[in-house]
Amino acid sequence: MSSTLRNTLLFLVMGLLLLADAYFHSWNSALYILNLCLISAIMALGVNIQWGYAGLINFGVMGFIALGGTAAVFISSDPVYAAWAAGGAGILVSGVFLVATIVAAVYVRKLVDKENKGLRIFATAAVVVVGYFVTRYFYDPAVLAIEAVDSSATGFLGGLGLPILFSWIGGALFAAGAAWLIGKVALGLREDYLAIATLGISEILVTIMRNEDWLTRGVKNVVGLPRPVPYEVDLRDAAWFINLSERFSVSPSDFASIFVKLCYSGLFVVVLLLVLLLAELALKSPWGRTMRAVRDNETAAEAMGKDVKRIHLKVFILGSAVIGLAGAMLTTMDGQFTPGAYQPLRFTFLIWVMVIAGGSGNNWGAVLGGFLILFFWMEAEPIGVALLDQLTSGLSDDSPIRQHLTDNAQQMRLVMMGLLLLIVMRFRPSGLIPEKGAERR
Repeated sequence: MSSTLRNTLLFLVMGLLLLADAYFHSWNSALYILNLCLISAIMALGVNIQWGYAGLINFGVMGFIALGGTAAVFISSDPVYAAWAAGGAGILVSGVFLVATIVAAVYVRKLVDKENKGLRIFATAAVVVVGYFVTRYFYDPAVLAIEAVDSSATGFLGGLGLPILFSWIGGALFAAGAAWLIGKVALGLREDYLAIATLGISEILVTIMRNEDWLTRGVKNVVGLPRPVPYEVDLRDAAWFINLSERFSVSPSDFASIFVKLCYSGLFVVVLLLVLLLAELALKSPWGRTMRAVRDNETAAEAMGKDVKRIHLKVFILGSAVIGLAGAMLTTMDGQFTPGAYQPLRFTFLIWVMVIAGGSGNNWGAVLGGFLILFFWMEAEPIGVALLDQLTSGLSDDSPIRQHLTDNAQQMRLVMMGLLLLIVMRFRPSGLIPEKGAERR
C-alpha cells in the first residue's frame, strides 16, 4: 500500500470515528470534539515545528497556551475604568521601576570588571534589592486598590475591548515574545536541562496568572468574553433561522447550538489549513532543510558555518507563536479564561503524545495525532464506563467492587492514553505518518 493511500485511509478512519460519535451520542457532542481536535492539531503543529524540525524539547507547552488565553483577556475584555482610576497609575509606575531595575542590573554587570567577581555580584544584588523594594512600594497599594473595585464582578484592569479575533494574533505575539526571552536564557542548555527549564518557566507563568487577580482575576476567572460567532439566544429569535431549522426538522434550540459549533469549526478549519500550508512550505524550503540538518548533526552544521543557537531561537519562537495562537482560540471557544484549568497533564503531556503518535517531523502526522489522541481523550470516560459496566455486570448493583470501578471510570483516560502510545511505539515507532525516510533510519 502506498503511503498516500495509507495516510488517506487514516484520516478517513478519523472522520468515521467522529461520525460514529454523532450517531451514538449527538451532533453537538461530535462538533464539540471536532473543534477541540482542530485546536489540538494546531498545538501539535507548534510542538512539531520545535521538536520535529529542530529537535528542541519544549515541556512548557502549557505556559504558551496560557499566554494565548491571557491575550484574549487583555485584548477582548472591556476595560474597567474604575480599576484604572484606583490603581492603574501605581501599576504603570511600578512597571517602569521594574524595567529600570533590570536595565540597571545589566548595566552594572557590564560596568564592573569581570575579574572582580565579588564586587560584581555585590553591586548587582544591591541594584536588584533596591529596585525590588521601590517597585513594591508602588505595586502593593495599587494592587489592593484595583482588586477592591467590585471584586465579585471585576477586581482587575480589564482589556482593550477589541474584537476577539484580534486576540488570536495577540496570543501568537505574546507567546513569541515569551519564547524570545526564554530562548535567550535556556536554549544554550543541554536537551534535558532545556526540558526542565521550559517546564519550570511555564509553571511560573501559570502561577502568576492564578494568583495575580488584578491582572487576570486569578481563580475567579474572566467570563463573558466576546464571540466571533452568533449567540444561540439571538439565533433562536431570528425568523430566517427558524425557517432554516424547520427545513432540517430540528428544533431551533438544538439547531442553534449546532449552528454555532459549525461556525467555530469553519473558523478553526481556515486557521488550521493556513498554519498547515505555511508549515509545509517552510519544511520544504531551504530553511526547513537547514532545520533538519541542525537537528540531525549540530556539530556538522556548525562546521558549515551555521549559527545553531540563532537557528534554534527562531524555530523556538515560531513554534511557540503557533501554540499561543491555539491557546487564544481555545479561550475564544470556551468564552472564558480559567487559569486553574491549565494542567501539565492535558496541555503538555497530551500534546506531546499527539506529536509522537502522529509522527514527529511530519506536519500531517501531527495533525492526525492531534485529532486521534484528543478524540480518545474525550471518549475514554464514556468508553470506560460502558466497558466496566459490562465487566461487572455479574455483580450486584450494591457491590463495593462494582461501585469502586464505575466511580473511577474517568481514570480510563490515563490507561487508554498509555495503551495507545504503547501500541503506536510497538508497531509504528516513527508514528502513524512518519517523516520521510524516518522508517528507514
